[in-house]
Amino acid sequence: MHKTFVAWRFLLSQYSIIHLETNRFAELRRRILEAEPDLDEHTLHDTLEGATTLREAIAETIRSALYDGAMAAALRTRIADLKERLARIEIREERKREAVRAAMEDARIDKLIEPDLTLSLRRTPPRLTITDESQIPEWFWIPQPAKLDKKALLEAIKGGTTVCGAELENSKMSLSVRTK
Repeated sequence: MHKTFVAWRFLLSQYSIIHLETNRFAELRRRILEAEPDLDEHTLHDTLEGATTLREAIAETIRSALYDGAMAAALRTRIADLKERLARIEIREERKREAVRAAMEDARIDKLIEPDLTLSLRRTPPRLTITDESQIPEWFWIPQPAKLDKKALLEAIKGGTTVCGAELENSKMSLSVRTK
């Protein structure tokens, strides 16, 4: 519980710092331009850079985001490794159970009672096996709802087709981060 609180506090502080610095930067910019409306953009930029820590806050926040990305990637890899391990263990479990079932069936042992467990063989209900789907009558089929083909719709609109109920929205700015 405590680690989670500390992590959230750090995350909130990163967001708070960048928001505070952005607001401080904007307010200071407004005040400077109010006092000196003819100030050139270069001088304004230099003044604001020296008077705020917005650039440092941005850099620190992106460093934190890069760390989070690295942690997420490492966790995805670890989760994938653990899923593979889980699959191997489940296969091993199934093979052991099958070996015990076959041994008990071959030895005609219907029930085995031990101090910590009891094993018994029983017949399972018949399983359904589909041999040819095309020969199964239609009343066994469940109709599926229509699904919107967003890729085809996007291509049509990009190609100049007007489609009621859909439109392209304006593109947004994205952040590109390169690390050395």
